[in-house]
Amino acid sequence: MPASRTSSVRARPALSPREAQALREAVALRQALAAGQTLTPAQIAALSAATAMATAAAARTAPAGSRPAASRGTGQVRRKPAARRPAKKRATTRRTDSATPPKKSRWSTRLGVVAMSTLLLPAAAVLVLPGADDGGSAGGGHDATSLALTAQTSLLQEAGRYRQLEQEVAQRQTELQQARDAEQAARTQAEAEQAVVGSTAADLYRAGPTERFPVLGLSVHDQAATSEVLFRQALADRADRAVEGLVVRAERTGTALAAASTRVAAAEAAVADARNSAADVLATVRSQVGDLSPAVTAQLAALGAIPAAGAQQDRNSHAVARWQDYLGRLAAAGIVPPPAAAIADAGNLPAGMSPALDGNGQPVPGVVWAVIGSSPVTVLPAETVVAVSTALSQLGKAFVGGTSGPASYDCGGLTSAAWLLAGFAVPSTPENQWTTGAPVDLAALQVGDLVFSPGGQDVGIYLGDGDVIGASAATYQVGVRSVVPGSSATRVTLPAPATPNPPLTATGGTGACGAPLPPPGPVSPAWGGYSNGQIPGEALCALGVGRHALRCDAAASYTAMSAAFESTFGSPLCITDSYRSYASQVSAYQRKPALAAFPGTSNHGWALAVDLCGGINVAGTPQWTWMTANSGRFGFVQPDWARPGAEKPEPWHWEFGQIS
Repeated sequence: MPASRTSSVRARPALSPREAQALREAVALRQALAAGQTLTPAQIAALSAATAMATAAAARTAPAGSRPAASRGTGQVRRKPAARRPAKKRATTRRTDSATPPKKSRWSTRLGVVAMSTLLLPAAAVLVLPGADDGGSAGGGHDATSLALTAQTSLLQEAGRYRQLEQEVAQRQTELQQARDAEQAARTQAEAEQAVVGSTAADLYRAGPTERFPVLGLSVHDQAATSEVLFRQALADRADRAVEGLVVRAERTGTALAAASTRVAAAEAAVADARNSAADVLATVRSQVGDLSPAVTAQLAALGAIPAAGAQQDRNSHAVARWQDYLGRLAAAGIVPPPAAAIADAGNLPAGMSPALDGNGQPVPGVVWAVIGSSPVTVLPAETVVAVSTALSQLGKAFVGGTSGPASYDCGGLTSAAWLLAGFAVPSTPENQWTTGAPVDLAALQVGDLVFSPGGQDVGIYLGDGDVIGASAATYQVGVRSVVPGSSATRVTLPAPATPNPPLTATGGTGACGAPLPPPGPVSPAWGGYSNGQIPGEALCALGVGRHALRCDAAASYTAMSAAFESTFGSPLCITDSYRSYASQVSAYQRKPALAAFPGTSNHGWALAVDLCGGINVAGTPQWTWMTANSGRFGFVQPDWARPGAEKPEPWHWEFGQIS
């Protein structure tokens, strides 16, 4: 845990509001770049400007000669060295002798060599990061947070590389299949032509001399037969030329077959190369993960989380605090989580560690025990620690189907993204994650296991104490919930089963990612247990324009729709109204009783409706026409009553889903 503040600690300088805002925008752009998205020239310019600003801020606020420190994970239990007496101040003249410099961990070295936009942005971000400490000791809040930000950046970059290689593998596999199809077609044609050539050659072999060369049948004694003999000779000559053509075509087809086989071999090599490159990226990630100390991963769990509402925020915060307390106890005892590969063999474990045992005294695969004081403590693999910390750092992010970060997730996208940053590639859907995972009994759950709801349509990461973190369609956000009785589980760090697990039987209770099935009849727009206009701001996601906000899935879809609109018209969507609280509904009704809905009944009170401007507010304009043609792709519709010629035409009014 970070050291407590004292009067002797140097006060942390704060960034200006402009610098802080530029930094946040740059971090968002950096995450988008790491996720494989292509930045526009304007975004690249903004990132460069923010990097320069962060450089100046970091140089202005960092103490001279400061150097973050971190411990390198070795898979062994390590104890803290005794405190050293502070050295006396020396003369300002810097030493220039050739003494061997002190050994630094890979992450300490990384702080000195990571590119400017990767390192200085996190270094400046720590100045405004809530809860970051200024402790200067190794593993202190300031250093641990700086290292956590740098580690997150590096892991995101590697994850982006892997995603690109994943796409390359898919492309190479498509090309390989096309090459194989072409090879098979060439082989079929070659076999057919060779059969014809062979059949013709056999016929010629069995034919007699006069059948092959009718001209031999000419006779001076039978002048009347001469014309017939010459005619048959002409036919034979034409047949010979046809055979020659067959042979030439067969030879060409054989050449084409050989070329097709060469292309297949090249395509197979390209697939193998792409897969090897992807495997190398995962190995690099696992190597980096093995260098992270518990103090750094504890800080990693706190990066980027978005507050939720009410009791959900309390539950989320409690889960983060419990996880950080566990890592803090490991750090205080000098225990560094080992890589999963180092504890795969229960008979050959790192020094100071022993097999974790279940209730029957049998080793628990994938975890080990160490001792703190006189009590055993479960030590998880380093990869599991990073996967859990990464998932916790995404608390409060929006649920959007078919996404895997960094702004939104669905259930499989969250678990896949969290484990990818830990160096393990798992599929992106719950069904495939279950099919390819190593199953474990629900009674033997360990932190980091993937937990599948009954039926297997929802998945989350186990946190201990009966809690799971997941991107739920039931709450529209990443959050902590309880394990559902009858769930199933797999352990990512164990080898995949020899045969795929049989699919889980769907229960019919919920839809994808825990989405509640709509009841028969009209669907209510109510959600989250909130009343119309009574939704707390923490339960909503900002649209980035003024104070406008919507339910998180609607906000993510609106953002995507605005980007598509901007690519067509050169500017984002223009918005005048979004979520309308009960108080604002009262105000609107008092000002415009003929137009505004009665307080407590406005569709805006569900945080699912928007009023747009910039041409969309006028029916028939190119902007309005674009919306009518494209809004459905993003889940937005214009209700019947708001369309031109209806009872209350409001061309500016659009809703996420059919709510009225």
